[in-house]
Amino acid sequence: MLAGRPQRMLCALLLAVVSCGAAHAGDYTRPKVRAITAFVRLDRATYTQQVSAALAVLRAAKGEFEKQGYEVQTLRIVTQPLGELVSGQSETQALAFLKAFDDLSVKENFLPNVGPAMRGDADDPRTMALLGKALATLPNIESSAIIAADDGIHWKVIHESAVLVHYVADHSPHSQGTFNFTATAMLKPYGPFYPGAYHTGAGGQFSIGFEGANVVREVFTRTHGDFAGSVAELTRQLTVHAKVAEAIGLKVAADKHWSFMGVDPTPAPLADVSIGSAIEAYTGSRFGSSGTMTAALIITTAVKAVPVRQIGYAGLMVPVMEDKVLAQRWAEGAFNTDSLLAYSAVCGTGLDTVPYPGDMSVDQLARIYGDVASLAWKWHKPLSARLQPVTGKKAGEMTDFRDQYLFNTTLHALP
Repeated sequence: MLAGRPQRMLCALLLAVVSCGAAHAGDYTRPKVRAITAFVRLDRATYTQQVSAALAVLRAAKGEFEKQGYEVQTLRIVTQPLGELVSGQSETQALAFLKAFDDLSVKENFLPNVGPAMRGDADDPRTMALLGKALATLPNIESSAIIAADDGIHWKVIHESAVLVHYVADHSPHSQGTFNFTATAMLKPYGPFYPGAYHTGAGGQFSIGFEGANVVREVFTRTHGDFAGSVAELTRQLTVHAKVAEAIGLKVAADKHWSFMGVDPTPAPLADVSIGSAIEAYTGSRFGSSGTMTAALIITTAVKAVPVRQIGYAGLMVPVMEDKVLAQRWAEGAFNTDSLLAYSAVCGTGLDTVPYPGDMSVDQLARIYGDVASLAWKWHKPLSARLQPVTGKKAGEMTDFRDQYLFNTTLHALP
């Protein structure tokens, strides 16, 4: 215990220093903290106690952020991969356990994630079928599948991901269950952002991510058209808040004897905190016009230059239906799937909350997943695909999602 005291004192001093810097960050608006994410390995016999212990860590971090004037949006808990979590259970037992975990998340106010259902082609596809039933019926459980990693592209996982999304679209209310699933490629463990967050270890770690699109917009409003100036100023402003997060992470880790894995500096958008609006502030034109890719490169360059312990995507998120401006531009036809893949060549995060007509086939879904996996594998960069076909809806019609985080938009025919 005495050996840990100097470390805790050093962390507290570091936090005081960086917090002073944050307090004098000009007249920029502070970003919200999107996610403080814990990674645990649950024992089904004692999982409620384990969740309580994890929440103690997350709430301690939340309290530290609030002392510094930051709003924390969500606390998150990620378990070991789904197949390991429900090992030895029948499908009925597994679904009952997942429902209990889902119910607990509502009671304790955290977002639950049960990791990837398949991490490679050798994994049992029946776990994906189980996940499909869970996503179709449970409102909060989130999960993923890994379609490419250091060992190559996982073509069987790609197929099973397409089958799962097609099933969930058909069997969940308003096809909304697809929102809680993503296929990830080349993404390392311990990133804070959902649904792709995962780990395969013993647990006892946490990481942090911001909702920082407002910072990007405010920087671009002042520096638009200036590539070097934009990179420099955006790096500077993202660093201010990432340093606070790192200091808080290290302090809480020392206090609670957990491991702090790092900060994902990706400036996540949500609703009116729009990355689409930010990029338009730089280009002077609507998202999807010439210059959009340049703005994407600026953001990613700045993010990767932030001098903190980085984890996760560390790039750019372009979630079509989570961003009010992006949803509008999608409806206008200003950009499409191929545009997003092109931008992903210089940034990330791939295809996120992208809507498609309900008559989309499993084969069409698999081809899109294959393209994302191929791009990620070629450039060895983390990408993901959260695809959302809407059963009963055709090209030209509006989506009908009933979720506070999704903005309905127009469906377009597949090329």
